[in-house]
Amino acid sequence: MDRTEFFGSQVGGESVISYSYTDMPWKLMMWDVRYFFTFIWALPWVVWPVRPCDGDHFDELSLTRQNIWCMSIHAILIVLQLFFILTLPLVLLFPVWMAAIGLAAFFTVNWFLCLGLNGKTVTFHSDPKYAPALEEHAHEQWIFLNGVAVGEAWLQSNINRLALTFKRPIIGVHNRTTGIIFDVVECLVQRNFGYATSDIRLAYKIVKEKLYNPQYSKVVFILHSQGGIEGGLVLDWLLQELPQDLLSKLEVYTFGNASNHFNNPHRHVGSQQADKTHPKTNTDIPTTITEVPLTDSPVASQSPSWKRRFSNGSTSTFGGHGLPPPSLALTSEESTLSRTTAYSVPASDRAISYVEHYAHTTDFVALWGILHFVTNERASPEMPRYIGRVFRRTSARGGHQFCQHYLNGMFPLARDAHGEFTGCADKNQFMSSIVEVAEKGTEKDDIREGVENSLSMLELAARGGSDIKGGVAVHGSFYGDDEQINDGKVRVKDLSRLWQYRNGRSPPDLHREMHERRMTVE
Repeated sequence: MDRTEFFGSQVGGESVISYSYTDMPWKLMMWDVRYFFTFIWALPWVVWPVRPCDGDHFDELSLTRQNIWCMSIHAILIVLQLFFILTLPLVLLFPVWMAAIGLAAFFTVNWFLCLGLNGKTVTFHSDPKYAPALEEHAHEQWIFLNGVAVGEAWLQSNINRLALTFKRPIIGVHNRTTGIIFDVVECLVQRNFGYATSDIRLAYKIVKEKLYNPQYSKVVFILHSQGGIEGGLVLDWLLQELPQDLLSKLEVYTFGNASNHFNNPHRHVGSQQADKTHPKTNTDIPTTITEVPLTDSPVASQSPSWKRRFSNGSTSTFGGHGLPPPSLALTSEESTLSRTTAYSVPASDRAISYVEHYAHTTDFVALWGILHFVTNERASPEMPRYIGRVFRRTSARGGHQFCQHYLNGMFPLARDAHGEFTGCADKNQFMSSIVEVAEKGTEKDDIREGVENSLSMLELAARGGSDIKGGVAVHGSFYGDDEQINDGKVRVKDLSRLWQYRNGRSPPDLHREMHERRMTVE
């Protein structure tokens, strides 16, 4: 039976932990090798299930000419690389010059085979027929960084599928494959030694350029598999160097993330302490909204008074002369508003506006990566920080392939009367599934955000409210589906911000419209 668990983002804190990406690389490698064999039972789910292929030619395992070519080369590479690894100790039995010639011959053959997969292009662009550039999205830039074993054909399919789903042009940064086995070795080196390969450096350059470009008020960074490791390193560099107002443009969404950490600190120690002290309380934002002067910084407008409401009816105030509040800017046709409208707090005052992770419980890469570090049974002191809200799905279709398993299961496509794809289906089983709020993995010292603080910037407009257990109230839905469920349950679509981008739509976006008019609450 399909089910979805939701993990609120870890809060983070001041403790120093031993099993962390900051630990000694040899120790991290030892743990990774151990857990590789712990989760090896899930290895077949890297490609399983091979059917159905609901996405037709977009799916990695559909029997198209390009896919058959890619799978054939990968099969040859697997055999060659396994033979190489098993026979490598025999090198000690031969003279150095013979061993050197043999190694050179092997790596030359491996390089030529991979060239047939990778081609010579490093950056790709989605086909305009799936998502032409529109003026309404001119302020956005979407970037995708692929995972293990992806050549140019699969990367082009990935970004075309994303373009069709979200109706935005996509830039693809090619994490080139050297064969599945060697890609796994590269993953170990990248996440344990922090080594930045050329594609990481290119992705950093591209993301940084887009964030500095005043044309863009939003940069969406989508990562899959090994791309999660590489994207995590890119974020580490960005967090070290970029100003906060540029970082606030960034949104990150990952699928089957293979990384061992994900950083996204709070902007203020006050908001961090509030999340740690009162993780399961609502943050009330007053409904009277007044205009304030424009500024050059998306984080310059601060609300003077934010309140946490507790179950006993009392409140605690953050902001003004107390704790620094999260930033909030609203736009309106009116200079003054006074209405029964409320908004949930975005990202708990984080440096990066939004981070969401999607993972399957039978995906080997996710088990070895994100799920291992998020669902830590041993509790906090020995595990690294993994910031971002996590959707953990158990499904019979829960493999690792980006299009065939993740997008087809979570963002399936709709067809017209002629069987042609038209975009993302507006309803699906995953998004309509009831969320189970997971407790497993909650750290002792650095707790998680409550689900109440994870509701994804929905406008809680009056359509007949329903109280949700735990104190969360949902009064309708931003995306206005015909089927409105008011049964007191939180569903994935109520928490997923990425879902709100489907088919060219946009969530209530406070940062994008600041260039026209800045508003703040008081």
